[in-house]
Amino acid sequence: GDDIVRDLRDHAITGLAGVPTVWAILTRAAPLLAKTPLPQLRYITNSGGRVPQETVRALREKLPDTKIYLMYGLTEAFRSTFLPPEEIDRRPTSIGKAIPECEIFIVTAEGQRAKPGEPGILVHRGPTVSLGYWNRPEDTAKVLRPHPFIPAERGGETVCYSGDLAVEDEDGFFSFVARNDAMIKSSGYRISPTEVEESLMSTGLFQQVAVIGLPDPFAGEKVHAVATAANENIDVSTALKKAAEMLAPFMIPRAIELVDRLPVTANGKVDYRALVRERTDNGAHG
Repeated sequence: GDDIVRDLRDHAITGLAGVPTVWAILTRAAPLLAKTPLPQLRYITNSGGRVPQETVRALREKLPDTKIYLMYGLTEAFRSTFLPPEEIDRRPTSIGKAIPECEIFIVTAEGQRAKPGEPGILVHRGPTVSLGYWNRPEDTAKVLRPHPFIPAERGGETVCYSGDLAVEDEDGFFSFVARNDAMIKSSGYRISPTEVEESLMSTGLFQQVAVIGLPDPFAGEKVHAVATAANENIDVSTALKKAAEMLAPFMIPRAIELVDRLPVTANGKVDYRALVRERTDNGAHG
């Protein structure tokens, strides 16, 4: 962690984009950051996944003169949204509005345009939408589809269905809910892993948290948390008690499993599929 701080200082870095793991390390495992002025660091932004609210708060505290641009994007459409730095304190969980020249909207499961507060699949329209996956026409057709509200006879166009659940507020700002295929279905409830992760991170006991659903013979799936600790003296039972104060009973993890590090994909995102696979293939359900 401190090595990153030294590089920022010694090379007079002016802008830094980082995956969530980088921000977790800087806020939880880089004591030098609080003692090292970085006046040249004009802005930072996220890539490869959202930044937990607790981590955003810590970054604001440790880098008071650096602008933070929270962004959302997907490989098939590059960047999609950004939150202006002046909105962070008011909307710390928001991914913002569409980047210039692009349009973002939400489509419900019924194929209608979502109303404010109504969750649905986030759709990206604009010049950054890719042409498709190389030699994978079936996969391409699932993600890159005709615009749902512009008929072909009126010159329709191709848009990108992200597969991410999101919601828009009354002011037109978007918030990420969860990957649609990552929603946990437990005892008849659909649970957002992101909401559970935010609650666990707010305890201050963890560096990173990933919440997954594991097979359960009674509930269908059970909520399971995999986390890296912020320090060596962590008390998991305390974290669960704090979570119980913030979450509905059906959302509370059955267990919090501590690991040294979370697996990541090639582009730096937490590898949720690997977390599930490792705990189901081996029969280690916790």
